[in-house]
Amino acid sequence: MCGIVGVVSKAPVNQLIYDGLLLLQHRGQDAAGIVTQQGRKFYMHKAKGMVRDVFRTRNMRALPGTVGLGQVRYPTAGNAYSEDEAQPFYVNAPFGLVLSHNGNLTNAAELKAELFNTDHRHINTDSDSEVLLNVLAHELEKTTRGLPLKPIDVFAAVRGVHKRVKGSYAVVALIAGHGLLAFRDPFGIRPLCIGRGENENGTTVMVASESVALEGTSHQFERDIAPGEAVYVDLEGVVHAEQCAPNAKLNPCIFEFVYLARPDSVLDGISVYQARLNLGETLAKRVVSTVPPSEIDVIIPIPESSRPSATQLAHLLGIPYREGFVKNRYVGRTFIMPGQGVRKKSVRQKLNVIGSEFKGRNVLLVDDSIVRGTTSREIVQMARDAGARKVYLASAAPPVRYPNVYGIDMPTPDELVAHGRTVEEIREVIGCDALIYQDVDGMKRAVGKLNGKLDGFDASCFDGVYITGDVTAETIAAMNSQRADAPGEEGDVDVSRLALPNPQEA
Repeated sequence: MCGIVGVVSKAPVNQLIYDGLLLLQHRGQDAAGIVTQQGRKFYMHKAKGMVRDVFRTRNMRALPGTVGLGQVRYPTAGNAYSEDEAQPFYVNAPFGLVLSHNGNLTNAAELKAELFNTDHRHINTDSDSEVLLNVLAHELEKTTRGLPLKPIDVFAAVRGVHKRVKGSYAVVALIAGHGLLAFRDPFGIRPLCIGRGENENGTTVMVASESVALEGTSHQFERDIAPGEAVYVDLEGVVHAEQCAPNAKLNPCIFEFVYLARPDSVLDGISVYQARLNLGETLAKRVVSTVPPSEIDVIIPIPESSRPSATQLAHLLGIPYREGFVKNRYVGRTFIMPGQGVRKKSVRQKLNVIGSEFKGRNVLLVDDSIVRGTTSREIVQMARDAGARKVYLASAAPPVRYPNVYGIDMPTPDELVAHGRTVEEIREVIGCDALIYQDVDGMKRAVGKLNGKLDGFDASCFDGVYITGDVTAETIAAMNSQRADAPGEEGDVDVSRLALPNPQEA
């Protein structure tokens, strides 16, 4: 999960890209980078850290130009601790290319071997984004018919990328002296949208991971980039678009709606906020069948993604809704922090309880999802320490039982509290008095009814069905060996324990 932005304008774009990245900061807090283009020259600055820390006044002044792109990084492949793997990535031929990527390639190892042995291209990092850049560069070199570069050449290159690359990818790239390219994988797993704005110099075209980055920078959202589609914006701001993948289908990652995206975004025609309200509505039925509402004194969300679901749940059950936790906004999201030790330590730094909301009450805590269980266990204990008589826990998402290989940091089965455990066993691990989960079909219906044109969802971390069709237990084991936080033997996958469901049965 990363956040990407690309801009073509007639005015300097450094501040605009910076502002867009701030609006996407929730998508990655490990590193940030911006590249701009003036004439045929690229100017780049990238480093580890959050946007406000990476870019100082001197850095912004060194980013001239009216075309550019940027990224906030949350590493799921490669070396999380290497500044070399901060994006964007650059390659000098053909033309000069810069690329940022949101997603995860499932065949990166095979592609890397192909690039070295057949395409004679060198990959200098462990990042799958550098692999993707070099595949694009090779395909563009094959299809180039001379100067000036034409949209038909660019689209032919993207068709070549789709044929070779597997996994999830939303991409924004700059072609030196020519324009900006954006494209999305044939399943539309990771989001990407396009919009326009006006300034004193004319029209600005902007692409971004979420609509909030457009609206927050005074751009008008136009549409989502379709699965398999490529959009090429030349330096005059003229937009060219073409479908570059046969049989493309829209199967966005459902975890975007559960947790990842900002609630004020609209992804693939679905309001993230409304999706979370709907999840609270379906969750209400599950709660009633497990814990009588009369035994619940108060409903309290675990900040922040769960608030809409908790609000709707409280409304439907007629139970008071209260804020029982105060969040320190200057501590990163615990879900995307590497290492169980760091994650556990950060919970009490991140949240503080309002004791009066817990003392002597039966409390139903609502979370958006339960992944590793470490945070949930700490929060349940915090509620007990504050004097709660009973602590029930409800998850707006189903149990996360399977690794995610499409760009979310949950690749190791043994790290998932629900993997290989019953709900009762999970409850014992977490330490709550009752545990209520959303069901998979209910979740899909709740979100899917907001856009009837969807072909389905990638819900692989919940149902174990990997829509790209190329993921096996061995694939997951191989990807885990190259994961961002490099766990070593302790995080290796025992493929004999990882039973993936048959796609025909799902």
